Amino acid sequence: MSVPSSTPPRRGKIARIVAASLVGTTIEWYDFFLYGSAAALVFNTLFFPSSDPLVGTLLAFLTYAVGFAARPLGGIVFGHYGDKIGRKKLLVLSLLLMGGATFAMGLLPTHATIGVGAPILLTVLRLVQGFALGGEWGGAILIVSEHGGDKRRGFWASWPQAGAPGGNLLATGVLALLAAIQSDEAFLAWGWRIPFLLSGVLVMIGLWIRISVEESPVFLEAQRKAADEAAEAAKQAAGAKGTVAAAAEEAPVVQVFRKSWREVLVAIGTRFGENVSYYILTAFVLVYVTVHLELPKSTALNAVLIASAVHFVTIPMWGALSDRLGRRPVTQIGAIGMVGWAFAFFALLDSESFPVITLAVTVGLLFHGAMYGPQAAFISEMFDTKVRYSGASMGSQLASIIGGALAPLIAVELLKDYDSSVPVSIYLSAAALVTVVTVWVAKETRGRDLTKDGLVGSVPAPDASPAPPHAADRADSARDSARLGG
Repeated sequence: MSVPSSTPPRRGKIARIVAASLVGTTIEWYDFFLYGSAAALVFNTLFFPSSDPLVGTLLAFLTYAVGFAARPLGGIVFGHYGDKIGRKKLLVLSLLLMGGATFAMGLLPTHATIGVGAPILLTVLRLVQGFALGGEWGGAILIVSEHGGDKRRGFWASWPQAGAPGGNLLATGVLALLAAIQSDEAFLAWGWRIPFLLSGVLVMIGLWIRISVEESPVFLEAQRKAADEAAEAAKQAAGAKGTVAAAAEEAPVVQVFRKSWREVLVAIGTRFGENVSYYILTAFVLVYVTVHLELPKSTALNAVLIASAVHFVTIPMWGALSDRLGRRPVTQIGAIGMVGWAFAFFALLDSESFPVITLAVTVGLLFHGAMYGPQAAFISEMFDTKVRYSGASMGSQLASIIGGALAPLIAVELLKDYDSSVPVSIYLSAAALVTVVTVWVAKETRGRDLTKDGLVGSVPAPDASPAPPHAADRADSARDSARLGG
């Protein structure tokens, strides 16, 4: 029996779904962000040796960007099959692909051993990472969004979002620990491989948890309705003399670009400022602090580590706030805040004080969290069930190419050309402004019933004082939150 989106989830069920999704996304983001940190700290030396540190870093970030280029392809393929056969199977496959590629990176020979073959192999594995992550995000947020009820979707769907800082926290933490207990020589020689090989263990844990997840009830209901409609159409066709068989239904991705292209553009604009800001705050900052300011690696790594911990905790808070205020107002808080913080951020980094640098990254990630927390529910609610995986994935991953993929490259190039952080601040501020404008013209989606097609007319008017929940519902919510640490 299917469970409509508007029906509150059974006791403890949504907590298990969220926990499984969070663990899986954390592991996949660990793999993805581990590469970004290594590109800033290690790969520039081992795979792209150059007399100019910034040139080597730029080449390393080019392979970093290649992973983003593969993400839309992953979004198309995973989105197509996710809309056809379900969310769960594709989530398991994406985890296997990501973990396998990351583990293989830990075994790669370096440029000193096999020459140009080393960066080529690294780039191929990075492509596999990007392809897998392109399919992961859409499936992870949808399986939670479609299990949870309409009233708290922003909160529940924000937990998989917390997997991004969770993965970055884990990746940065492992690198920071190794950097603290090893000499630079030992870390470059073999220590950097440990976090990549660790991915093999993490993937086994993630698979064990993710396999236990139930398929989305909203998807199952849509699949049942589609089967009934197809059977009815077949009966009518069989009974009508000379009737030509109905044409096959268009692929989900074709339907998205034909009928929902506006929603795809809104998703891209919503993610643009968030994407650019995140990779400048967590990846480019490592280059700025270690190369431009010439401070120890541990200074940048520990600052990102502390900020990511705060980021992880606060993302679900922003998601919960969007259930009360709406997706648009909360996203605007983060985007407008980032427009101004873009300039304060680098001024604080230039202090070369560890507490001040940590403050700069932490506040920046708080503004980012306000954009990122509501985003899973916001984008999920833009699309109908039959194309939701494809639509959410395409909007998200296209934004990752023009936003996240290019952000470190553009920032490094601006720093190299101008030897100043001001152009980078202007770039970051402009990116956030794109999100401000996009969200300003977008429709509010809070409260949409995901079992019904069409956004217009399905969103209730904002309610500043919602009715208090039933006592049993409050108890269930308390138990679910306790299981998630929220």
